[in-house]
Order: sequence, then structure tokens, then C-alpha cells
Amino acid sequence: MLQRIGPMELALIVIVLLLIFGPSRLPQLGRSIGQTIREFRDSMKAVRDDDRAAGGGAEGAETKS
Repeated sequence: MLQRIGPMELALIVIVLLLIFGPSRLPQLGRSIGQTIREFRDSMKAVRDDDRAAGGGAEGAETKS
């Protein structure tokens, strides 16, 4: 499906981002993406904890990424 991203691909992505957003906007963009990921993980953990507390979650049925 998805192949691993190597150092050349990461460099290309960074260069394209620099061209599109400029160096002054990259830290702000990174912060907002990190915050979004953190909020998503927290909400998924809360849903998982609610399922376990309600007895609806099957133990060991979760897959690890």
C-alpha cells in the first residue's frame, strides 16, 4: 500500500512546503498539525476508555500500528 518514505522524499516534501508557505509560516503550520494530531489521539483514547468502562470493548481485539 504505502511505501516507506526515505530521506530524499522527506527533503523533497520540505522543499515544496518551503516554496508554498515560506520559511516564516512553517513553524506555525507544524505546531497546528501537531496540535491536531494530539487532540485526535486524546479523543480516540477517551472513546476507547469509555468503551472499556461500559464493557463494550473486547480485550485484545485492538491492533497496534
